[in-house]
Amino acid sequence: MNVFVIGATGFVGRALARHLTARGHLVTGLARTDAAAVALAADGIAPVTADLDSRRSATIEAALRADAVLYTAQPDPVLETETVESLTRAMAGTGKTLIFLSGSGVLLQRTAGAWSQDSFAEHDPFTVEPLATSRKAAEDTVLAAASDRLRAMVVRPGLIWGPGDHGHVPMTYQSVAATGAACYVGPGLNTYSHVHIDDVTRLFTLALEAGRPGGLYHAVAGEVPNRWIAERVAGDLGCDTRSVTPQEAALVWGEFGALVMAASSRLRAVRAPQELGWRPEHTDMLSTIGEARLRKLGTRST
Repeated sequence: MNVFVIGATGFVGRALARHLTARGHLVTGLARTDAAAVALAADGIAPVTADLDSRRSATIEAALRADAVLYTAQPDPVLETETVESLTRAMAGTGKTLIFLSGSGVLLQRTAGAWSQDSFAEHDPFTVEPLATSRKAAEDTVLAAASDRLRAMVVRPGLIWGPGDHGHVPMTYQSVAATGAACYVGPGLNTYSHVHIDDVTRLFTLALEAGRPGGLYHAVAGEVPNRWIAERVAGDLGCDTRSVTPQEAALVWGEFGALVMAASSRLRAVRAPQELGWRPEHTDMLSTIGEARLRKLGTRST
């Protein structure tokens, strides 16, 4: 299959492009810069010189040359909205496949570090996180475009972890470098559903092969409260844990990082196991504790 990956140089997109190439697919990837094109070519991925802004028409043309388009980019909301609308219009009636990568941030709850009992299956109602309204609208646009002549689907994973991730475990290590302690917000009982990058790429592959038009698929492997993460990081680095206020968290991780580290975002995966036979193979996010790349993040710069 000829697959075009938008976002092929990002964390998820690059892993996905490599995975599909290894499975024998012909993979092309969006390259906004010469450096990106070189990196893609080194991975055996044919670069497409384009972007989602001034060269969006070239992106759409590349999409129409492919059998399937996988959207894994993380642009600003305006570009994402315009790109998704352009893609769905252009691909309508072609019989091609479009899979849009979203995330559990659309249903994030601002709990200030407190536990939330709420978890959401694919079609459960929820209140959209205000900062993610455009992402939820993009999901809706993709799903509304699904028909027997456009296999449009959405994959909505929890927190994605694995080599090179920038999620809660790395951020907790970074808090040690910033404060001398492994930090969490408030009581630290807020929880994100999580899933390994390899399990996300497998879900995309299964969706490519057997996903139905209009399919919405959650990807979940487990959950770990932030306080537990902090305790394990503290044990690895031989430091204390520390509860911080939302205001203090902003000094450690920045405003957006503080929001993420204080929130709850819990999913249940129902459709992916039922419809695609997907099961996660990596369930212990805390197995990354102690990695050299993470310990480096916990070292104070001098």
